[in-house]
Formats: sequence, C-alpha cells, structure tokens
Amino acid sequence: MALRNDIVVPALECRGLSKRYGTGRIVLDQLDFTLAAGEFVAIMGDSGVGKSTLLNLIAGLDRADSGCVLIDGRAVEQLDDNAATRLRRQKLGFVFQAFHVLPHLTLAQNVSLPLLLNDLPIAAALDMLAEVGLGGRGDDFPRQLSGGELQRVAIARALVHRPTLLLADEPTGNLDPTTAHDVLALFRAQSKATGAATIMVTHSEAAAAVADRVLILSDGGLHAARDKTANVAAHAAARSTDDGR
Repeated sequence: MALRNDIVVPALECRGLSKRYGTGRIVLDQLDFTLAAGEFVAIMGDSGVGKSTLLNLIAGLDRADSGCVLIDGRAVEQLDDNAATRLRRQKLGFVFQAFHVLPHLTLAQNVSLPLLLNDLPIAAALDMLAEVGLGGRGDDFPRQLSGGELQRVAIARALVHRPTLLLADEPTGNLDPTTAHDVLALFRAQSKATGAATIMVTHSEAAAAVADRVLILSDGGLHAARDKTANVAAHAAARSTDDGR
C-alpha cells in the first residue's frame, strides 16, 4: 500500500474493466474491484467464466477492451512492455496449481530467482524456506519433495521479494484435502505476514473459506458470496475434526 498526499492508495484497483473475445461472449463487463494491502480474497465461479482472464488482465499479460488496472496506483495498461515486465517482477508474486518449480535447480535456487531478478540479497531465500517449514533443505532438489512441499516452495518463491500483490490460480488443486488444508493455512499466514494483497482463484469452498472475502465471478462482474459465513463455519468444523483425529 502506498501513501500519496496522506491518501492511502489500494494495492489493486480495477476500474470499469471489460473484456470480450472477438465479437462474441462478454467475459468481463464494467468490473470494479478494490483490494487493500494484506487483504486475502477468494474468487470463485464456473469453469470458463473468466477467472483466469481476470488474473491475466491484472498481471498485464492480457489487455482489456476498456477500463484500467492500477497496482499501487500505477495504471498497468499505460506501461510499455519493458515497464510492465518490471512491474510484474517487482510488485507481483504468482502461485500456480502445477507449482512450476524448476526441477534442475535446488530449492534455494528456485526461491532465489525473484531476488536475483530484483537485485536483492539472495540470503533471504533460506530465511523464506524456513518460514514455510523447509529450513535446512535448501540444497535439496524438487524430485525429493512431496506435492505439498513443492507448493510450499512455490509460496516461498512468490513471497520472498515482498510483493505488493499475490495472485494464486487454484493453488491446492493438485493436493489431497489434508495437505491442502495445511498449505492454505501457511499461505494465508505468510501472505498476511508480508502484507501482500492476495487474490486466490479456486473452485473449492473449503479453500475459499480461509479468505477475508469470497467473491463470485458471474455475468461479467464480481458479486459477494452470500454463504461466506456458512463456508467459514464448515471449514472450521472440518479443521476441528481433522485436529481431533
């Protein structure tokens, strides 16, 4: 979050964001959305409704037909390719369903990548691995890890350079329910600790229940989920059951 003339600038703003494919289906229709620093939001919706498109627009990987995206007050669509790349490198972190951990690099080398790209001290990589429960394993390779551990590496890599905005696309989709539960708890705790505003796209109500807000993408817009309280209660009940085993 930035302060400009004593005005708090949101981590992310989407203003009147619209996107259609060709002359056909409208995916986003005058979408407005604001996300504060440290806020954790889950976005749900049917397959093909435009959730990944929204993430791509926010990250500057795709262009909207109209409207704008502002990250820390900077309009993404006004940046040239080089400036947009720098913005993604400095301000964004990404966590994907398929992990995208590089198999030929050690865990420390994987987590160090954002630091190297931003000319930051790489010693922070080992500290971040410890934060996600992988202390002392910096010299291990991805082939030595379970799926849950690989996602922990991905989370460490996404957060190590202290991004303004964290984008997660189905981050627990390849994990069993117990591992997903543990990874989500870590994911939320670490994003809160670093102050990263977080958007998590998911089909899982259990995953969405860890968020501060749950929004449904439908008919081109974002709508508050009416059953957020029920989702949180169900998640808490499931966690109590798991802890009691």
